[in-house]
Amino acid sequence: MPSFILKVCALAYVAALATVPAYAAPTHEQDGAALFEANCLKCHGGKVAKAPPMSLLQIMSASSVLRAMEHGIMQEQAAALNGDQRRLVAEYLTGQKLGAGSAAPPAPACSPELAAFDFNKPPSTRGWGFSQDNKRYLSPETAGLTKADLPGLELKWAFAFPDAIRARSQPAFGGGALYVGSQNGTVYALEAKTGCIRWQFSTIAEVRTAIVLAPWKAGQRGSPMLYFGDLVGNVYALDAVTGRLNWRHRPDEHPSLTLTAAPVLYENRLYVPMSALEVTAAADPTYACCTFRGGVAVYDASSGEKLQVAYTIDQPSRVVGKNAVGTDRIAPSGAPIWNTPAIDPRREVMYVGTGENYSSPANDTSDAILALSLKDGSIVWKQQMTAGDAWNMGCETEEKINCPPENGPDYDFGAATILATASDGRDIVLAGQKSGEVFGLDPAAGGRILWRSKLGRGGIQGGVHFGMAVDGDILYVPMSDFDGGPRWPGVAMPGMYALDIRTGKTLWYTPADPAVCGQREYCQPGISAAATAIDGAVIAGAMDGHLRAYNAADGAVIWDVDTAIDYTSLGGGSARGGSLGGGAGPVMHDGMLYINSGYGIYFHMPGNVLLAFGPAAGK
Repeated sequence: MPSFILKVCALAYVAALATVPAYAAPTHEQDGAALFEANCLKCHGGKVAKAPPMSLLQIMSASSVLRAMEHGIMQEQAAALNGDQRRLVAEYLTGQKLGAGSAAPPAPACSPELAAFDFNKPPSTRGWGFSQDNKRYLSPETAGLTKADLPGLELKWAFAFPDAIRARSQPAFGGGALYVGSQNGTVYALEAKTGCIRWQFSTIAEVRTAIVLAPWKAGQRGSPMLYFGDLVGNVYALDAVTGRLNWRHRPDEHPSLTLTAAPVLYENRLYVPMSALEVTAAADPTYACCTFRGGVAVYDASSGEKLQVAYTIDQPSRVVGKNAVGTDRIAPSGAPIWNTPAIDPRREVMYVGTGENYSSPANDTSDAILALSLKDGSIVWKQQMTAGDAWNMGCETEEKINCPPENGPDYDFGAATILATASDGRDIVLAGQKSGEVFGLDPAAGGRILWRSKLGRGGIQGGVHFGMAVDGDILYVPMSDFDGGPRWPGVAMPGMYALDIRTGKTLWYTPADPAVCGQREYCQPGISAAATAIDGAVIAGAMDGHLRAYNAADGAVIWDVDTAIDYTSLGGGSARGGSLGGGAGPVMHDGMLYINSGYGIYFHMPGNVLLAFGPAAGK
């Protein structure tokens, strides 16, 4: 978990606030801080169990905070504040001016003809990994594109996300629509070819997971559902035709719960990975660190009934001592899951990668690949790659009071685990770690390591960060290698790798070129975002803002588009691209390619645009 999330807060159900004193016409920025301290801090400062701590807000949009106070779950608690005061609190907490993210007018609403849901067009992909095995491969039939088509693509339209500095929700397609979430908490159903708006739905907080669309048979009418999660831990199920809310639930009461990875839908069960931002709350020496434990919540996809939770740590946490200022130390904790599970129906398990422990002592399920039972959530087998990794944001403070003695190195598995079948018939579980290492495991032998390949230097932001892709016997490995320093020694090796899944041998490596960044602020050359494979090529977006396609045979770049520029958006306004990061990778559908641009977090270039590329006119 990155170490520089500061002064952050999330919104949730909390106890009633104290009576708010009169406050006359606040006019400057300091008033937002004073208002928050007087009226909100006693709950969000860690004194109310279900109120998310201040460790969650910098990564929310100001409009989401304001909406929650005016029309959402914080409406009662904020009722004593007037409109100007609520705006000041929202701007103070997020560090954003309301409306500053995008002044672009909205895209046009669809005509009745374009707004009509087409039941003859069932979903072309199955969630974030495109299939339940997470291979992130799109066939020519699904993509409508091959390697030969890529150089002929041109921009067809740009959709501006309002009040946003990042765009990281991967779209899903079905019924002629493109479904995508945004930082200000709006989920859109756009007509896939033109980008006009069919409907939109407002959530409680930022949607950064991919959208998952339930399948149906061509021509079968009904009310298919779509699923996603938000920043403060809510799971949603919407009617894909109308945008109506079917159900919403928060799978765990922990105040720091967050949902980073997309859920996976299998046999009417929705598997929801759970992560947390408690790692940042531990910077406060008076915070009792730590109590969260990762897991996968399992829901009946139709009704929203929570069936069980498959935890990464078997036993609940307990007090194990005191820190230097007398605050309780609590363990075991952590081992979050911020990647989408891969489903193995044959063995009746799902494969997930875990993150570090938040407190000491570290246990044996952090920084590991776990096989969790689909039946009861138990751990069927585990393979830990980095032992003794306990870390939290207290390690980045001068006093280090809440820092575990292990002090990192924070080598999570952020990229989703992949289940692949090699040409020799063997099933292989593939995993990439923030250490810069990639593993091949034998799922038939308790996760025995078949091979391991150290490719990058590694660091807090990778290493392998958000997602690899597989085509046949080729594993494509995007390498970030953003961080350096004493804890991550060695030479950075950012770029794209191709490995043989049978042996782990490197087939080719195309290094990133740092010179591309030039004088751009917050520009880095590595690849953090998930990659996508098609026949003959792999496509990936980099933190330098470029979207590139690499030839499968030798890694040569065959298409390169700089997305970190200004765009005229649908509706006639403007949008801006930036770094390409997060779990959202490029998606191809019906002859077009779609990509989000903008990753304004953790010292990367901000942006707020969804780009759609298609064949040049006349082709």
